[in-house]
Amino acid sequence: MVSPVLLAAARSDRIRRLVTAVPLTRGVVDRFVAGEDLEAALKAVRELIGDGLAVTLDHLGEDTTDRVQAEATRDAYLALFAAFAEHGLTASAEASVKLSALGGALPGGASIALDHAREIAAAAARHGMTVTLDMEDHTTVDATLAALGKLRTDFPSTGVAIQAMLRRTEGDLADLVHEGSRVRLVKGAYAEPESVAHQGRQEVDRAYVRALRTLMDGDGHPMVATHDPRVIEIALDLARRNGRTTDSYEFQMLYGIRAAEQRRLAASGERMRVYVPYGSDWYGYFMRRLAERPANLAFFLRSFVSR
Repeated sequence: MVSPVLLAAARSDRIRRLVTAVPLTRGVVDRFVAGEDLEAALKAVRELIGDGLAVTLDHLGEDTTDRVQAEATRDAYLALFAAFAEHGLTASAEASVKLSALGGALPGGASIALDHAREIAAAAARHGMTVTLDMEDHTTVDATLAALGKLRTDFPSTGVAIQAMLRRTEGDLADLVHEGSRVRLVKGAYAEPESVAHQGRQEVDRAYVRALRTLMDGDGHPMVATHDPRVIEIALDLARRNGRTTDSYEFQMLYGIRAAEQRRLAASGERMRVYVPYGSDWYGYFMRRLAERPANLAFFLRSFVSR
């Protein structure tokens, strides 16, 4: 019962104001967010890359309804790429982008967000980097896939996140398993109605494994985004069965979650990419991380007891 409440809270402006007004200890937010500015993000990235991990950077923000803010988000990514190039970090890094943060919810938002995404993808390409489109709730899937198709015309390495919990996913994957297609498979972190999404952990897990099998059997580049030890073993077995080399797929995990396992996989020769969020607009992301695992919520609550 706790997870649906937290996921609903992630979209509540009233609860956002209440939570962000509480003087949280930095340790709580820093568990999941690399920092509020580019300097903090670079510090975290240098440490991760130094440990043999790859990274994808997410400048936090979503549901932008202000054009100036959408442009600021675009500019933040351009500054990020320039900084990565300056510090020699581009070989192990990419960026993750939410179209709603680029103005997708504005009047004429599809065109605005696509234009901003093109500028971001072009800047990434100039530095030898790639971009992956994050997926948001089920109402955004068609728009995100449409934008993906247009971006891939000029930037074929553009990736996309696909949520296993959505009932439509198996059909969507049929169009996304071709050679060169980069797909990040996630379970899904939004509160979705039963009419469009599988419900319950076991049902979602089964859907994830079905989708994973489709990706591993295909010709694209699966990005296996999971912290589940069982799913990791299944992915490794599917990779072996399909004769995949370790550069033809990768694992992805969130910053601050199962860090030891991230390093273990990297040390074993697997490509392990860490999803590193940064920025001041951390609320929605933070609440979804609390909803995903009871241990995350307990960590959050203990911070208040210890104050």
